[in-house]
Amino acid sequence: MLALVTPYYLPHIGGVEIHVANLAERLSRRCPVTVISSRPSRADYQVRSIQIPYSPIPLSFPRIKAEIFHSHVPSPFFALKAEKAAKECKASHVITYHNDVVIPERVDGRAIPSSIGRLVEKYAEKTVLPLVERADAVIATTRSYAETSPVLSSIQEKLEIIPNAVDTSVFTPSKDGRKENEVLYVGRLVEYKGLAHLIRAMKAVQAEEEAVLTVVGDGEDRAVFEEMCKKLGVNARFTGKLRRKEVVERMRRAKVLVLPSFSRLEAFGIVLLEAMACCTPVIGANVPGVGEIASKAGFVFENDEELSELILELVGNDSLVRKLGRKGRKVVEENYSWDVVVKKLERVYSEVVS
Repeated sequence: MLALVTPYYLPHIGGVEIHVANLAERLSRRCPVTVISSRPSRADYQVRSIQIPYSPIPLSFPRIKAEIFHSHVPSPFFALKAEKAAKECKASHVITYHNDVVIPERVDGRAIPSSIGRLVEKYAEKTVLPLVERADAVIATTRSYAETSPVLSSIQEKLEIIPNAVDTSVFTPSKDGRKENEVLYVGRLVEYKGLAHLIRAMKAVQAEEEAVLTVVGDGEDRAVFEEMCKKLGVNARFTGKLRRKEVVERMRRAKVLVLPSFSRLEAFGIVLLEAMACCTPVIGANVPGVGEIASKAGFVFENDEELSELILELVGNDSLVRKLGRKGRKVVEENYSWDVVVKKLERVYSEVVS
């Protein structure tokens, strides 16, 4: 039995939730898998929890026997419960460390004092560091993020680098290869995601080219971003949440997808892989994790001016778009498909139980 332990699970939407759901689906073809998470969710075991934002505290934990408990952090509280459960049944404990704890300036529309934010970050670091040191195996999704993490930088020798993955049978190129003069953003509409950088860059882009900004997703700051586009005169359409089929179609048709977040809460950027699998070039902020992925089939940027220049280079160069698109698809197929990632994970599992 394999127990996947995660603070949140579907239908709660986020990168970790989608990652764990895909793991559960694929690994269940090979062995019995159970998912443990806070409720309400679709997990096999829904644990009543104190709902602290980003880090629910479980008030109980199921008494199950498993060979491996695989926890997904940064939220430490479920992982601590999983560690205890693993000890009780003499099982192995594996941790995937998705990102550092970074408290945004605002959470759910409420301002968070910087002093409180720093206190929470330090507490999380002190709690998670011994947890990963005790784990039988620790997984990070990129080397660049792990090397710059205050938690992971001291345990490099025990780290396994296993990236996130994308379903290459769902995220596919269009049959006709046609692209529109569309710059695409897909993600939550919250401040730390960096959409303001992209909006400002698009003002300069649209002064030279007819390119529309399409924003897919929703969030607490949507009205702020819509007003910003209005004030700057940026031609943008906000679609709200779309079904996956519609998101895939947007990715196929866009000239470029941009992930403009400079926050360490954005440690990887699965949306980059999804666009690359659709043969769409990407641009990402030059930060650990995101920059490492984006540079494989696109560009990274340091500031708004550089971002606008890179967008203009792609919008006005169809041959470059095709070249980078083909490269991105190849990179994903060879390194980031679920078959590749699951094989790497199974190797880690076999090592910790042997």
